[in-house]
Amino acid sequence: MNEEIDVETAQAAAQSIAANNFDPTKIITHHTEPIVNAIKQYLNVPFLMKLAGTVIMLLIIYIIYRICRSMILRLPENKLKAQHSMMIQKTLKYIYYVCAAMYVLGLFGIKFSAIWGAAGVAGVAIGFAAQTSVSNIISGLFVLSEKAMKIGDLVTIDGVTGVVDSTDLLSVKIHTLDNQLVRVPNSTIINKNFLNTSYFPQRRMTIGVSVSYDTDMTLALETLKKAPAFCPTVLREPEPAAWFDKFGEKGIDLVLAVWFKSEDFLQTKNSAFIAIKKVYDEAGIEIPYYKLNVKMLSGGTE
Repeated sequence: MNEEIDVETAQAAAQSIAANNFDPTKIITHHTEPIVNAIKQYLNVPFLMKLAGTVIMLLIIYIIYRICRSMILRLPENKLKAQHSMMIQKTLKYIYYVCAAMYVLGLFGIKFSAIWGAAGVAGVAIGFAAQTSVSNIISGLFVLSEKAMKIGDLVTIDGVTGVVDSTDLLSVKIHTLDNQLVRVPNSTIINKNFLNTSYFPQRRMTIGVSVSYDTDMTLALETLKKAPAFCPTVLREPEPAAWFDKFGEKGIDLVLAVWFKSEDFLQTKNSAFIAIKKVYDEAGIEIPYYKLNVKMLSGGTE
């Protein structure tokens, strides 16, 4: 009985659809026709010509950018420092992006006068928020003009020590000796303590050492002066120097000062310590250290 009712219902629905001239293709055509017309409107010869012209113009702008960048990269180091080259390259890249964006927007009929007007209204509000950025940019120009550092220098900025990786408009990026990236705003370089260990090609190192009070002071000083001869990275000019510093708690304090090339810091320091210990051992001079003397008592007597 139920099967007969379902068949009758299906037949009635089919007759109703046929009576109303139901056609699925008409519904699909009704919804897709506006999209097809829009595609046909834009995919005409003038549009394709404009698209081709846009691609060619962007390609020309890109080629000009690449040529300028290549010319900068070919300049020798004595004509253009690495940090200045990097700064100019980034500036050229920003100019390229701006020119490309302005050209594309112009093709779509966007008036730049309206954009500048809106920018003027928004500029007041943005200006207050961008004070820090502007300060960093101006500070960056001062840093570049002073030539206080270059890429690869070992610097200490506000207590952070690392090697300079890049100098940008807003900040300087350095990696620390344990290989962590630190971004230092340019305004910090201007306002805080700044130390460039690699600025000069030569550096001086001072090493303190003590001898016991029963040591011949003249012998101790003359022996210390022999230590630089065992250090291959120590420079002979300026000449190494040694002097008495003070009477310390453990003994008489002396200082050895040697000059070396900036890149030889670790090698010079290690070899200097080894050399000082070597010459003092050979001369029979003791380097004092804290000792604890323990006396054993037996039966109330020593």
